[in-house]
Amino acid sequence: MDAPFPFEPLLVFGFMAIVLLAGILLRAKVKFFQKFLIPSCFLGGTIGLILISTGVVDASIDLLESYAYHLFIISFISLGLTVTLRKSSTNDVYSDRNPVKGSFWMAIVSWVVMAMQAIIGTLFVFLFNALGSDLHPTFGFLAPLGFTQGPGQALSVGKVWEGFGFAHAATLGLSFAAFGFAFSFFIGVPLVNWGIRKGFSALAPKSLSKELLTGVVDRESPKESAGTLTTHSGNTDTLAFHAALVGLVYVLTYLLIRGIGFFVSEGVAQSLWGFFFFFGVIVALLVKYIIVRLGLGHLLDPGVQRRITGWSIDFLIIATIMAIQLVIVWEYIVPIVVISLASGIATTLVVLYIGRRSWSYSFERTVGTYGFATGTVSTGLLLLRIADPEFETPVALELGMQALFASPLILSYMLLMHAPFWWNWNIGLLLLIFTGAMLLSLVLLKILKMIGASKF
Repeated sequence: MDAPFPFEPLLVFGFMAIVLLAGILLRAKVKFFQKFLIPSCFLGGTIGLILISTGVVDASIDLLESYAYHLFIISFISLGLTVTLRKSSTNDVYSDRNPVKGSFWMAIVSWVVMAMQAIIGTLFVFLFNALGSDLHPTFGFLAPLGFTQGPGQALSVGKVWEGFGFAHAATLGLSFAAFGFAFSFFIGVPLVNWGIRKGFSALAPKSLSKELLTGVVDRESPKESAGTLTTHSGNTDTLAFHAALVGLVYVLTYLLIRGIGFFVSEGVAQSLWGFFFFFGVIVALLVKYIIVRLGLGHLLDPGVQRRITGWSIDFLIIATIMAIQLVIVWEYIVPIVVISLASGIATTLVVLYIGRRSWSYSFERTVGTYGFATGTVSTGLLLLRIADPEFETPVALELGMQALFASPLILSYMLLMHAPFWWNWNIGLLLLIFTGAMLLSLVLLKILKMIGASKF
């Protein structure tokens, strides 16, 4: 029987929803997953990956990649639309409450780490190719895209690179992102627990709450508000209004990229789709500014907007993991594992070395930075929440703000990674540039007195 409408997009979405529910159940019931605080979306995505890879479920990889790409963009647009409400804190454990300096510190550390991961990946590509492999010259750049930039960026850039002849770049980038998450959970969580036992965090509880461990709130526990209604339900639902703003920004960004494409070369125009998220944030900030200037800022509720961001990130992670093609990953398993292990170990050592020498909040900054250096800002917040359950230190705000300071150089890094495709730049030259950028960033930390004696 033929269906009157195409059902595949919603059936794939429904499958993602089912595995998410399965992940929520596993997190709530299995102690191992609670011990390492494995998010339900990661568990669900892994279940979906197994079912697809074994042929139990037939889901379109192209459709999953499309979901991941668009959800990645939606999450960034939603972040750009979120208004910031300043909250006061009664905690007097720390006196340094200025988040700007800490945000800039995190940005510099991200410059160091991303450049270092690019250097490690490139050196190993040279080594593997010298031993007889035939890896694409930019293969090593997938490590920083997967680790520091996260699955959405690895997918979007990888998909663009496939158009330039780098076969399977998207799924290879996703595999690096998966290894990054593994470091975040299986190294990051024990690291935080070790620091708490050593007394490095003054605000951490003696034991984690049941809600944090299981991932669900008990019936008797107090519930946090998900947001406030800013439109009358008799007219338009508040969630629909905020989602409509995301849609508006999406269309404006699409038109902007289409317009820019008329004035640049075909190769650059094609690569712009990999930077859709960046243009989306800029347009979102502009739309938010206009709304506030028109005196309509009260219609923007940060709680509701954060729900849209959180929803998109959860399903983004599910889609990206499920989109990994294990047959292709197995073909490149040795370089993927070697580069991932080297990048993960080096990232752990560097973040620990620099983090423990920050001027204040050393432990909190270390674990938060480690989370986004191996995953996303969300994983950084997850690790931070273990050490700072109520987000009483300014580190959570610093995590949110660091992207503003990091973006200029991070964007430059990404442009450099596209240089071999656009201008046929030599990989050896890029290696020297990344090395120089990493060293200059370390010097900048010293000049600005953001690194000193070890605090833990």
